[in-house]
Amino acid sequence: MSDNEALKKQVWDAIAQVEDPEIGMGLVDLGLVYDLQIDENKKADVTMTFTSMGCPYGPQLKAEVHAAATRVEDVSDAHVEVVFSPAWDPREMASEEAKMLLGIY
Repeated sequence: MSDNEALKKQVWDAIAQVEDPEIGMGLVDLGLVYDLQIDENKKADVTMTFTSMGCPYGPQLKAEVHAAATRVEDVSDAHVEVVFSPAWDPREMASEEAKMLLGIY
């Protein structure tokens, strides 16, 4: 595993600890984090969405993802982009564990 891949895994693991306060599950398990890239300057670029466009916790979640990424040693900075396309669909995007907890079979 390259240094960049190892750093990317560390950032994924850090972001996975951020929970949606309404659902009580991690954003990664819910499938709300669409992409993560680490550039040559060790900046994390995160693409994510919310459970709904009007999510009242949206700014808080974005800030928590940014904070989680930048807490990882060697990450120089982070940019978190929120997108709404594709729309979040837990039946397709959530982990199997999250689907079970959400009652999606």
